[in-house]
Amino acid sequence: MEYLNLFFDAFLGTLDWTWRSICFDVPWTGNYFWGLIVISLIVWGLELLFPWRKQQAILRKDFFLDCFYMFFNFFIFSIFISGFYKIISKVAVDVFQISANSIAIINLSSLSPLVQLLLFFVVLDFVQWITHIFMHRFSFLWKFHKVHHSVKEMGFAAHLRYHWMENIVYKPFKVIALMLMGGFQPEQAFVVHFIAISIGHLNHSNIKLDYGPFKYLFNNPIMHLYHHAKELPSGFKVGANFAISLSMWDYIFKTNYVPTPNKNIALGFKGDQQIPTGFFAQLFYGFKKGD
Repeated sequence: MEYLNLFFDAFLGTLDWTWRSICFDVPWTGNYFWGLIVISLIVWGLELLFPWRKQQAILRKDFFLDCFYMFFNFFIFSIFISGFYKIISKVAVDVFQISANSIAIINLSSLSPLVQLLLFFVVLDFVQWITHIFMHRFSFLWKFHKVHHSVKEMGFAAHLRYHWMENIVYKPFKVIALMLMGGFQPEQAFVVHFIAISIGHLNHSNIKLDYGPFKYLFNNPIMHLYHHAKELPSGFKVGANFAISLSMWDYIFKTNYVPTPNKNIALGFKGDQQIPTGFFAQLFYGFKKGD
């Protein structure tokens, strides 16, 4: 009964938080719902003002599908999964004695909030970079990641077209990263969240941008376009340019590939015609043997 109560408390709490966010009852500094919309409108506006592929339609292929994915993955799915996460956290404490700071290897409490955020951003991005490589390298994970790589025309909203199983895969690694950094104040994490969303939107946008000398530090639309290329370059068996926000991991570990920019390269992967085009069909894609 205790776990059942935890489940419904978390479910209803997340539902209430989402609704209050929609109704402007959550401060802007932590309002993920309207923050996502504002960031999306800004990047979409930049796409319309400075399009790299000028022939690409304003409402590009699968535009509305991708927009729905943004809200599904960040809010609808989060509401439904929140209760399970709460139970898992409770079991971790009660059964395995794993608490927030029990596996911390560094303590950030004595550092300034700015340094804490910087370290959190870098560590979290590195963890996601490794996880992203796993999504490409292991076939049982690649089956789900195919949904993201089914994008045929790049635009900001393609950033958040991904299978809900990716939430399940990424979450434990991000939680472990957070637990390794004792003393970090989670309420500050919204800053990292909004920065990461902004960079991710730009990476998938129809804008020719590489940040000049900072391209070796930050992921960018040109570099990420080649991550979505249908034809893999020679020597890269599972892909290249796995960066999430920071491109430096790819340059450090030699997984970078950025030739002369070609805005019209074919996107997708071999056999991508097998990916269903509708949301609900994609929702269950990857579980069958033939997927």
